[in-house]
Amino acid sequence: MTQLEYARRGLITEQMQIAAAAEGVPPEFIRDGLAAGTIVICHNIKHANGTPLPVGTGLRTKINANIGSSSDDTDMQKELEKARTAVKYGADAIMDLSTGGPVDEIRRAVVAETNACIGSVPLYQAALDAVRVKKKAIVDMTVDDIFAGIIKHAEDGVDFITVHCGVTRSTVERMKNEGRLMDVVSRGGAFTIEWMAYNRQENPLFEHFDKLLDITKEYDMTLSLGDGFRPGCLADATDRAQIQELILLGELTQRAQEAGVQVMIEGPGHVPLNQIQANILLQKRLCHGAPFYVLGPLVTDIAPGYDHITCAIGGAIAAAAGADFLCYVTPSEHLRLPDVQDVRDGVIASRIAAHAADIAKGVRGAMDKDIQMATCRKKLDWEGQFALALDEDKAREFRANSPVADHGACTMCGEFCAYKVMDDAMKR
Repeated sequence: MTQLEYARRGLITEQMQIAAAAEGVPPEFIRDGLAAGTIVICHNIKHANGTPLPVGTGLRTKINANIGSSSDDTDMQKELEKARTAVKYGADAIMDLSTGGPVDEIRRAVVAETNACIGSVPLYQAALDAVRVKKKAIVDMTVDDIFAGIIKHAEDGVDFITVHCGVTRSTVERMKNEGRLMDVVSRGGAFTIEWMAYNRQENPLFEHFDKLLDITKEYDMTLSLGDGFRPGCLADATDRAQIQELILLGELTQRAQEAGVQVMIEGPGHVPLNQIQANILLQKRLCHGAPFYVLGPLVTDIAPGYDHITCAIGGAIAAAAGADFLCYVTPSEHLRLPDVQDVRDGVIASRIAAHAADIAKGVRGAMDKDIQMATCRKKLDWEGQFALALDEDKAREFRANSPVADHGACTMCGEFCAYKVMDDAMKR
């Protein structure tokens, strides 16, 4: 049985106990959330070294880091270093989005080398196999080719898969009728639309959704229902195509949960600040409280080189409003494939956003470290501050690069440090 099916029978599994211990909540809380569909545990039964990752309402907001090769950069060792860096700095999950070089070897190495939750987009696999192995165009993929890619990833131990089931012919028509500035920016969404247009057929993942459920149920993979029509710029946010897709994903969520398959929903994208809360409310209402996994949202389009910041701003607002899982964005977004430093910066920025949101949501224990940090700062306990910092390495580096005198404070205030002045004042 799947974790969802166990929960619906009132049973508590080892995976639920591990998840509860990690979150500091009773196992019954995890079980009841699973049964209601508001929590998922991402853990493929084939991922022997993986740690079950709970995502959903009432839990700590989780962070995903995207890595992966491209046709222009196929270095497997670089991708493994990105994976290790992401985990070191606090990513809860890693999505391997490789589309160039030894993609099978990269995915399997990432699964083997880390106990983090692993996600992927199997449609990329199907497209690559069609082009490189079968020597045919992407539009000539068969339905069996598409499902073969899903099975390959399931067998390799991938814990959750993004599938663009809501990209349908009717949704495409709505986009055309309304008009968009940037059309579709999702790679998986674009592949699917091109396939449908060429073959004049419906999206196989929508048309054969029951087959998809049979496969994912066998491995207890979590379905991450992808947002193929996510807005790629602020001007396209919250339009008919995006909302039509979300309505379809809500219907598919019901079907999946009835079949015993765990589901989370992916969301936008580029969204103005004043629309973020509405987007969260719509998703939670239309998708029956299923966990919401958002890319950003990015709150402006004009910050290339700083999009980890635009992402963190939107992510904090989204998570505070109820989003459960944040997909990071790196400083190199829209510019190039991220390097190791970009991965580190992206993870830390999203962790800041998630933590700030958890405090706002009242997640159990979220503010404990902030209180400890305040205590250490008052005491000028630098080692304590470093240990509590989200990025201990950077905090130590900044301190070391600014030599201080015997007063023990930092070089911002020096001997006039307010902590020291108040310490003296309070003793009088």
